[in-house]
Amino acid sequence: MDASASSHCDAAVTYPKTKSWNKDGDCCSWDGIICDEMTGHVIGLDLSSSWLLGTLHPNSTLFLLHHLQKLNLACNDFNGTKISSNFGQFTKLTHLNLSFSYFSGIVPSQISRLSKLVALDLSSDIPRTKFEQHTFNNLAKNLTELRYLLLDNVQMFSVVPSSLLNLSSASLISLSLGNCFLRGEFPIDIFHFPFLRQLTLSDNGLLTGNLPTSNWSSPLRILDLSITKFSGKIPDTIGNLRDLKFLDLYVCYFDGQVPASLSNLKQLTVLNLEDNQFSGEFPDVFGNLSKLTRISLAHLNFTGQLPLSAFNLTQLSLLELSRNQFVGQLPCHASCLPLSHLKLGGNFLDGRIPSWLFNLSTSENLVELDLSNNKLTGQIFQLDQWPVERISSVELRHLDVQSNLLQRLPFILSSRIRFLSVSDNKLTGEFPSSICNLSTIEYLNLSNNSLSGMIPQCLANFDSLSLLDLRKNQFRGSIPQIFSKCYDLVALNLNDNELEGKLPPSLANCGDLEVLDVGNNKINDAFPYWTATLPRLQVLVLRSNSFHGPIYNNVPSIKRPFPELRIIDISRNGFTGLLPARYFQSLKAMMHGDNDDIDLDYMNSAGYDQYYSMILTYKGVDLEMERVLNIFTTIDLSNNRFEGMIPKEVGKLSSLKLLNFSHNILRGEIPVELTSLTALSVLNLSFNQLVGPIPQGKQFDSFQNDSFIGNLGLCGFALTQQCSNYEVPPAPMPEEDDTSSSWAWFDWKIVVMGYGCGVIWGLSLGYLAFSTGKPRWLMMMMFERHDAEKMRRIKPRPQRI
Repeated sequence: MDASASSHCDAAVTYPKTKSWNKDGDCCSWDGIICDEMTGHVIGLDLSSSWLLGTLHPNSTLFLLHHLQKLNLACNDFNGTKISSNFGQFTKLTHLNLSFSYFSGIVPSQISRLSKLVALDLSSDIPRTKFEQHTFNNLAKNLTELRYLLLDNVQMFSVVPSSLLNLSSASLISLSLGNCFLRGEFPIDIFHFPFLRQLTLSDNGLLTGNLPTSNWSSPLRILDLSITKFSGKIPDTIGNLRDLKFLDLYVCYFDGQVPASLSNLKQLTVLNLEDNQFSGEFPDVFGNLSKLTRISLAHLNFTGQLPLSAFNLTQLSLLELSRNQFVGQLPCHASCLPLSHLKLGGNFLDGRIPSWLFNLSTSENLVELDLSNNKLTGQIFQLDQWPVERISSVELRHLDVQSNLLQRLPFILSSRIRFLSVSDNKLTGEFPSSICNLSTIEYLNLSNNSLSGMIPQCLANFDSLSLLDLRKNQFRGSIPQIFSKCYDLVALNLNDNELEGKLPPSLANCGDLEVLDVGNNKINDAFPYWTATLPRLQVLVLRSNSFHGPIYNNVPSIKRPFPELRIIDISRNGFTGLLPARYFQSLKAMMHGDNDDIDLDYMNSAGYDQYYSMILTYKGVDLEMERVLNIFTTIDLSNNRFEGMIPKEVGKLSSLKLLNFSHNILRGEIPVELTSLTALSVLNLSFNQLVGPIPQGKQFDSFQNDSFIGNLGLCGFALTQQCSNYEVPPAPMPEEDDTSSSWAWFDWKIVVMGYGCGVIWGLSLGYLAFSTGKPRWLMMMMFERHDAEKMRRIKPRPQRI
């Protein structure tokens, strides 16, 4: 067994070693058996990755091998078996590895009897086992020869971090405690252990600490503090760690300036400082760090010029400098051709894209290229520079150049590309025919350009397409019948073009469709009743077209129409007829209320780190929401010719944030049930033919006269016309205590202001949230969003030294 610890099971060579065992042969010749040449006793057993299944019984013959010194059962499946107390019988054991073998339960106290242990590895992929404080205390005190202690994903809720000081500082070489649920202050003296080579504390979100300013453990090779609450400044003395190979401080709370002494870490291969609170310019230290393979400095607000020396690192595979404030131009020359991931998005880079990037883009290594949200001009690829056989070998799969100043669509060289975003540029001309060759494309975004012409029929060949976003262009003609094989399509956005004709009924085949937005076109069609059958549809936008006729068709086969719909905007069309009560009865996704247990997030696009946006009308003004919260719900049926009564069933949509029935021909009284909509932030019933008193109570008391004007028969507190001849109906008694009603205005302002004006969000709304602690979902989002972003990272498993 390798004393250095866990094998990574995904990469392990697995085969059933016990198949070589037979009763007639010498057991010392069997696979996985190690014998003492003098005594013939079995002293080592290595059955790692041996396809062992089932449970490990306490009476197993394994526990008869009293002379064992090395035992490795890693990477098997013992089906939740508890770690037997009989392991404590192996008093001669020096190496014990039970990692990634699906053991569970409390680690037995008998483990602390193994006083000769040099290496102990109980790591797992998810938390299954647990250390009690008294067991860990005894282990730390009794195992005085322990050099390698690896407990990743072992639950250590009750273990006080200061008890780690009981480990032998004279022998400890490797300490790995990733995702152990440690909390409290990490003892800084651990950094002073003289022989420590690896310290991994990642994914302990409640663990605090600081880096020492002196007396570092100079042999340290791996330091991983990612996703912890370590804070303070990185001291200059970090440059004394001349053997350091792996430094990961992702999602911590370090601040101040990054010390230039990083240039002394000449053995460094991985540097990840992403998502901290540093300030100032990043020192250009990479000239001396020639062994670097991965650099991530994203989301740090570094200013100044790009660290140009990073572009000359000949072993670099990942360079991540996105979401900073770097300025200037890309270097004219670079030799970092081994790059597989180059991410420079979200800076202030300008100028033309340099020619060396053409070579890089056509290399066989580059998989991801992100230059988005800069001010770059020119083009990405020059197709005529490369022979066909080289083009076919290109591995590029992710290309993001959105939000630049490109006037020509990049030539797409790789048929393997899956993600392509060229949105928010200055593209002109017709739909690029070269895109028709992208048979594996999953995400295609050409929105917010000036492309024209017809949408090509070739898109029907994209069997894997999950998002198609062509909004804000000048495409004309009919939407082609390209959706017969749209099994994976999640989002279709054609908003704000010049499309005509009818909506293709073949979209009914798109069973995974969540977003359908064809607003602001010239489509002339009846209401697409088939949309009610789409089981996952959350967003339906038909606004500002020429749709006409009733929206309800009593088709018996549609038992539960629109079960997941949360946003429906069919305003500014020619719809007629009654508002169907059956639709409102079926909108289950609008009935759950603002549950505190909801995992608050933004609607993303087909699983990528991209977000769905929409245009919303508020008091006659069109507002673009760049991101939409997954709790946001809206119904906008305004500017049509609907008639009849407002269905009282609308009052059951308890999570509804915006309701707009304005500019129709609705009659009768406002149902008193609408006062139950305590989450409602915007109400517009203006310019109809409603009569009678405006209901009072709850949220209705906050709506002003512009919610009701243009209804000559209405009267009430919000209007100048009082209800002298009417008895104002009381609001129904609440079924349960509801503290969210007073915050409905706040919810709405978050949606509008938070996405359009980030500064106002931070100043105005932050004050309200912190001064009251409400609404609870906002407070949770503000404090937990930071830790939730750990899912975005690309982080290798550190090599054990």
